[in-house]
Amino acid sequence: MEVVLEKKDAADWVYRGEGAANLVLGYSGSAPAFIGKVMRLQKAPINGSKSMNSPTALTMHERLLWKDTEDIVATSNKELACQLFVKHIMSPLLGSTHVDSGMRVPASKEFLESVEKNIICQRPASRVDAAKVDTQCDSVLLMSDHSLFPRGTQEVEPCISVEIKPKCGFLPSSKFIDEGNAIKRSITRFRMHQALKLHQGEVSEYSEYNPLDLFSGSKERIHKAIRDLFSTPQNNFRVFLNGSQIFGGLGGGADSTDFVTRGKFEDALKCVIQGGDGLRTMSFLLLVAETVHKSGVLDRLLEVQKLDNLDIDGAIHAYYDIVSEPCRVCRASGKEKMSQRYLSLHSISLDESLKIVKDFLIAATAKDCSLMISFRPRKDGNPGSPYNNLYLDSTNQFFDYKVQSFLFFRSD
Repeated sequence: MEVVLEKKDAADWVYRGEGAANLVLGYSGSAPAFIGKVMRLQKAPINGSKSMNSPTALTMHERLLWKDTEDIVATSNKELACQLFVKHIMSPLLGSTHVDSGMRVPASKEFLESVEKNIICQRPASRVDAAKVDTQCDSVLLMSDHSLFPRGTQEVEPCISVEIKPKCGFLPSSKFIDEGNAIKRSITRFRMHQALKLHQGEVSEYSEYNPLDLFSGSKERIHKAIRDLFSTPQNNFRVFLNGSQIFGGLGGGADSTDFVTRGKFEDALKCVIQGGDGLRTMSFLLLVAETVHKSGVLDRLLEVQKLDNLDIDGAIHAYYDIVSEPCRVCRASGKEKMSQRYLSLHSISLDESLKIVKDFLIAATAKDCSLMISFRPRKDGNPGSPYNNLYLDSTNQFFDYKVQSFLFFRSD
């Protein structure tokens, strides 16, 4: 029998966080079908413009773009198409063990309206002013709660998880980058977005984090990146203890970590990390850094990000050829030299243009994903555990760990 979420179910779902296009809720009830699950809800803008979700078939050009993936092209529902994109496109590239495409569950309008009322006071004011739950959807996306380990062990150990938004891990070097945009060859995309957010008042200071450190493959630089994320988490670094958030911003982010916040976090680690006061946080950040390095998950993510080898300055030309429109970039340049520069991109076959745009979109998704890493102390070594493990020398502890990548469309 198919489960349909009704108004009576809304009270069991609690706010976890949000991006620009989606809300994430956790389950607090007792229904076996939902225990250990999180829900992703589409948002709709407050200003009355077209909903972020539109349950209609793909456009003609989208169908052309994904023609090799029949399930995506055949669906008449935009939400389902997004889920199938994760399942058929992103999962094979990043590895099915790291990607959870989730499952869609029918939801009534009354359920969505009740959820909206229940969580509005928990959401950041800036998010509330911008968007609300899209009550025109007829389903929601259900995924495993990767901030927890599955139940079933004889003795339940505390679980601590960290969610990281790695962002783009390389500097573009495409020959098609316009000289007016040459700054992107030397300044990370993340740093440029930080400048924009600071200018628009979305953050009060620059983040200390540099994605190039996290993706470097160097233990020292990865450790620095994790420390910097902890110092200025914004919405890029959150920590959960047994599924409940204990550090980082919710939907709006948190700027810098002050003395009081550090103290509360240090205390919260007592049940997981051994060590004296002032040392547990350092050990936890080292544990995260060591796991990022050992797992190698960012190596694969970086490979997918680098499918964007022409940058938007190059891919845009292929796009105009696909939609059969005059290239506005070439027209705007008004210079023969500029037109000659991009002539090679306008001389390729349609299939080659499609590949360029597909790779660009896949890479863009990989640049905007979240990484969830969960840990639990491994009691007495527990050699029978099915999970990967890591020994933390500073605390003399073994930890089980698991790594999961979440793919959010149009998040931040």
